[in-house]
Amino acid sequence: MWNSRALYLLLLYSFLLLASVSAQKSNTTSAWKTLSGSPPLVIARGGFSGIFPDSSDYAYNLAIITSVPGIILWCDVQLTKDGAGICFPDIKLDNATDISNIFQNKSTNYLVNGVPTGGYFSKDYTLKDLSNVPLTQGVYSRNSFFDGNQFAILTVDDLVTAVSPPGLWLNIQHDAFYSQHNLSMRSFVLSVSRRVIVNYISSPEVGFLRSITARFNPKTTKLVFRFLGQDDTEPSTNQTYGSLLKNLTFIKTFASGILVPKGYIWPVDASLYLQPHTSLVTDAHKLGLEVFASDFINDVPFSYNYSYDPVAECLQFIDNGNFSVDGLLSDFPVTPSEAVDCFAHLGSNAKQIDNTLIISKYGSSGDFPACTDIAYKQAVSDGVDILDCPVQISKDGTPFCSSSIDLIDSTVVTQTNFSILAATIPEIKPTGSGIFSFSLNWDDIKSLTPSILNPSVKYNLIRNPKYRNVGSLLTLSEFLSFTKNQTSLPGVVIIIENAAYLAEKQGFGVTDSVIDALSKAGYDKPGTQKVFIQSTDSSVLIKFKEKTNYERVYKIDEAVGDAATSAVDDIKSFASSVVVNKNSVFPLNDGFLVTSTNTVSKLKSSNLSVFVETFSNEFVSQAWDFFSDATSEINSYIQGTDIDGVITDFPKTANRYRKNKCLNLGKNTPPYMLAVQTGGLFGLISKGYLPPAAAPLPPLSDSEVIEAPLPPVSKGVQASSPAPETNPGTQPKGNAQPKVIACFFLSSLAVLVTSLILI
Repeated sequence: MWNSRALYLLLLYSFLLLASVSAQKSNTTSAWKTLSGSPPLVIARGGFSGIFPDSSDYAYNLAIITSVPGIILWCDVQLTKDGAGICFPDIKLDNATDISNIFQNKSTNYLVNGVPTGGYFSKDYTLKDLSNVPLTQGVYSRNSFFDGNQFAILTVDDLVTAVSPPGLWLNIQHDAFYSQHNLSMRSFVLSVSRRVIVNYISSPEVGFLRSITARFNPKTTKLVFRFLGQDDTEPSTNQTYGSLLKNLTFIKTFASGILVPKGYIWPVDASLYLQPHTSLVTDAHKLGLEVFASDFINDVPFSYNYSYDPVAECLQFIDNGNFSVDGLLSDFPVTPSEAVDCFAHLGSNAKQIDNTLIISKYGSSGDFPACTDIAYKQAVSDGVDILDCPVQISKDGTPFCSSSIDLIDSTVVTQTNFSILAATIPEIKPTGSGIFSFSLNWDDIKSLTPSILNPSVKYNLIRNPKYRNVGSLLTLSEFLSFTKNQTSLPGVVIIIENAAYLAEKQGFGVTDSVIDALSKAGYDKPGTQKVFIQSTDSSVLIKFKEKTNYERVYKIDEAVGDAATSAVDDIKSFASSVVVNKNSVFPLNDGFLVTSTNTVSKLKSSNLSVFVETFSNEFVSQAWDFFSDATSEINSYIQGTDIDGVITDFPKTANRYRKNKCLNLGKNTPPYMLAVQTGGLFGLISKGYLPPAAAPLPPLSDSEVIEAPLPPVSKGVQASSPAPETNPGTQPKGNAQPKVIACFFLSSLAVLVTSLILI
């Protein structure tokens, strides 16, 4: 059990390296389109409830030390049987405490705003009864590892005394319910306001706010009317919230601001795409009402327009050129803190501060089908430095760009007559079958409809469904013609795999085809664009070293915790750069960072550049330590390990990171732009809840680096095809999806996303 606040703070400060920077002032000095002209508030709903149990002391403290200095801590107030005000996210205690195990079979039923509701209600228990009821994570898609820490339920006074919030927001959600049971939320609020400074009080009940408006000075405590769903009924006026939205002048008579779900401002359609913004913020500001937006949650699907990037979503509400909301209510306050302080008002000509290379993973394949013309054009527009082409060979010998030699992975080939070409080739695909590029002529491949990659589809997270089948695949020569004309593009990387198999079994010399295409495109002559050749096969890179002057990149295709000196020496003999996966830098245990390896430092000490892959925006692809925020992850790899390049399927996110205003500030670097310390969160898990220890990663050995020389091209098998499977027309199994590190709760949004897959 973690009862010592001092020990807890010591651990967290160590985790975030914040001892000297937690009180730094905001870096933002630009003019804002908020009502006051000041930066928008960051409001932490229940503290950092995206990581720790909602309204726990850990959650509140983590919010303070990872967010802007003026962070506002949100407390949903519930009342106990003896009238104590506790911070708890729901009127029922069921989901976010262990109460059902402590008071077994004690649930009750009440009408809540006219709706029959069953469960454990705080009003049925005294504060003493609840003193032994621990808080737990109430959102089941989030990690439950901290449920064993015995977090106590906090009263409002506990919160103020134990945490000392920079700002305090009390949300009074159910005054009418408590009044029906002879408990006065009005009396509690007036009483607590005499002991502590309450900066904001919100409620979705008009009657409650009107009953206290005369008792508060708006210069000290602002009253905020909270809008619920537009079709929901406000209990004291019996009007819908949609109707009340049309009468903001009435709201102004008892409140100084409104809190609305984000869809009130930027609606989305049934397919989760943004619609034009409403005039709500502008209209409210004209009346002198502040506007706060809620529902900023990193680990729930939001509009596809944001490409799973929560910072991009925040910026849409505070830096869109037309208006800015006055505050953002978030379960992950680190994200709006980054948006407000580091990324708002950068402008289109913002200076690049960080020089880490951005290398595409199949173009902008997070937004469009991999290796298509549209994905490549988007990647260039998004600011990529190195555009990639994984080279495959068609049956008639045409080299082209595709994410996989198996066309099932990136096209709808299984829905065509070519499905009869499904075959099993263990040398290329150890498990399952595929329809391989060398089984179809280029004209046939070009006619295939591409299909967007969905590495997290098992968690009901899919990518940009409206554009899942757009674009066309390019031949290598078409790709090089395109890149040659992109003056903003510093270089290209040509990726070659399966060269030995293609030479020996299919009669294709892929290395010679690439050399020839690069020469015809003029890349063999001095120019401004660099050419990188990448492979997991050292024999491919050795051949390029013998025949060309292109830079060579060796990819280590397994997770390694170190590299033998002899292995590094071998790599240096044929390559100048190395690609490693993220786990080779920060190994994971059940989704938590547990340590860092020597891999990057060992390689860089031998003057090898190190590129890391793959950085994706979907929160399930990130360790818990990165707060379901792709920007936090990128920052920790760059600032914490000094890597030379990130390989990403969302280059726009990585490019924005390099321009942020919170870099190169030394001791003034804000906490949300510091690299996390590995093992920080993991070390806060109570002993009984720790996952089993993970086996250490093996080092890279020289025997794994050196490959046999490429075999000569076998002329007798040119353009041959593998034998089809015994059941022509049977759809072969696709590759297994990449492993991810978190589970996902099947919300109604997820059900919607699933239905889109089946369209």
